[in-house]
Amino acid sequence: MCPDCEDFARTVVMLGQLALYADTTGADQDFIDTVGRCLAASLPEPPDTTPPGYDPNEGPEYPGQGW
Repeated sequence: MCPDCEDFARTVVMLGQLALYADTTGADQDFIDTVGRCLAASLPEPPDTTPPGYDPNEGPEYPGQGW
């Protein structure tokens, strides 16, 4: 597994464990809020999945506000 993939997988597992901890009685909400935000911020941006040369302004005309 690539190093970045390994980091991503580890972060997702920690987010899952944090979600499980959040459901326990007496869970520290400040800890959950702080750590959850930090873990989520450490996730990479999703890859751009649009095909090369794609222009969102081109394509068929759809009814809009003028209709």
